[in-house]
Amino acid sequence: MRSPAGSSPAATGRGPDLLEQVDYRLALTPEEKEEIYNLRYRAYLREGAVKESPAQRVTDQYDDLPNSWTFGVYVGGELYSSVRISLLTSEWRQSCSAEAFGEILFPLLDQGKVIVDPARFVADPDKVRRLPELPYVTLRLAYMACEYFNADLGLAIVRAEHQAFYRRVFLHETIAEPRMFPGLLKPVGLMAADFPRLKERVFERYPMMRSTAFERRMLFDRPGFAQVPAGLMIASNEVTSIVPQTRRPSVHQAE
Repeated sequence: MRSPAGSSPAATGRGPDLLEQVDYRLALTPEEKEEIYNLRYRAYLREGAVKESPAQRVTDQYDDLPNSWTFGVYVGGELYSSVRISLLTSEWRQSCSAEAFGEILFPLLDQGKVIVDPARFVADPDKVRRLPELPYVTLRLAYMACEYFNADLGLAIVRAEHQAFYRRVFLHETIAEPRMFPGLLKPVGLMAADFPRLKERVFERYPMMRSTAFERRMLFDRPGFAQVPAGLMIASNEVTSIVPQTRRPSVHQAE
């Protein structure tokens, strides 16, 4: 769908019509999914994150789960980037981050936390320079998901060299040091942000992260995944930190 939030001024300086150029499309057909899987491969290969493969595609067991939404971000009808959004609840516990950092996330889910887990964020290496705001435009989907599902936490599973961006823009903090993840050649760490507490600060600095209820519903409405009632959430002021208070296990970054 074309973003209807184009009237919001762009914090990155491009102008108020930036989002009018963007189409967020949920990948539904085999052709749409394959285009995104190919994009993942090209982006990861350019970064040295995967080995060369004759299939030239990257997919995993989480792509077609009921609690996952894989989006393509299109500009001028061309695929520029993609991200997969997974919703984690006490009932739905499968995602990339849950697999890699279950000892941290499962106790939070047991407490009734609702967590949005964006993963497989990739940008076309041949187009990314045309749109410097592409990371903001793409990760806006994660912010919309947090808003739609009344999330307690928004995650980021990223390499060490990308953590500064998430810390600066989304006010994330690192809750697990980088470790190896199946299928990738470089370790990834886990970051998180207390969405209810921090969202207004992010909206103030980056107004383009705002969205309308209509836009969020058009993107994330799915049978069996109604909006989580905000009254069921544990109040954010009941927890002083999103970092688990139990002793963190020792994690050794791969050489």
